[in-house]
Amino acid sequence: MMCPTEVPLENAQEEILHHAKHAEENWIMGVALTAALLAVLAAVTALMAEHNANEAMIKRIQSSDQWAFYQAKGIKAGVLQTRIDVLAALGKPVKEGDQAKLARYEGEQKEIKADAETHERESEVHLQRHVRLSYGVTMFQVGIAISAISVLTRRKAFWYLAGVFGAIGAVLLIYGLVA
Repeated sequence: MMCPTEVPLENAQEEILHHAKHAEENWIMGVALTAALLAVLAAVTALMAEHNANEAMIKRIQSSDQWAFYQAKGIKAGVLQTRIDVLAALGKPVKEGDQAKLARYEGEQKEIKADAETHERESEVHLQRHVRLSYGVTMFQVGIAISAISVLTRRKAFWYLAGVFGAIGAVLLIYGLVA
């Protein structure tokens, strides 16, 4: 089971807000708002990442179930084919419906295989989304941390850098949802 993606930067946000309330520079309130927005986006992105991780796992389990069903049909077909071969070798008559049953098992196996492969592909798509969204959460977290650095050092350049990380996180969020 995959570990939940967490956003453990509450202390940084509180520190930014505290400094923003007592700061003389107006841009510090902008940093606080930026950090709050990044925190919201990080939380939403983390939720979506976990959803996709869960869906990937569910689809993988469904695929595994289908492959087990496929194998069961293969075993049934193998046993039936062996019975047909033994009866033929002994010169005894084969039941009338056995050949049709054998063909039915093979047809069912094709359908089951296609279903299993579909579940596998869906699992991979969800897993890829999970990875992209997890990277997005990381970018938002880095943006929040750099926001705190900008307030603590009173350097606006760090705020801009935090915005860059936030933008990268937003791109990864969008890409993770639509790709």
